[in-house]
Amino acid sequence: MASEGRTTLESVRKWVVEHKLRTVGTLWLSGLAGSIAYNWSRPNMKPSVKIIHARLHAQALTLAALAGAAVVEYYDHKTGAKTDRYADPFIPLESHKE
Repeated sequence: MASEGRTTLESVRKWVVEHKLRTVGTLWLSGLAGSIAYNWSRPNMKPSVKIIHARLHAQALTLAALAGAAVVEYYDHKTGAKTDRYADPFIPLESHKE
């Protein structure tokens, strides 16, 4: 059971690495929707203030998601996982003859 959870977590991490911008956009949209829903339940605020608060909350969530994507990118760079993925299509310099 632990190996199944590990493979699921690994597959989610792999998908997030391959689709960073889609993940950040989805987090922004869900944060905006959640914040609007939360702020709309508060009756003592004007609608314009509710929308501004929702945008600020979504913006903070987006910055956190971008920071998380940067950490994943840094981790992939340090471990060399990204090198293997992008190394294949390039021609090695040693094989180029002038």
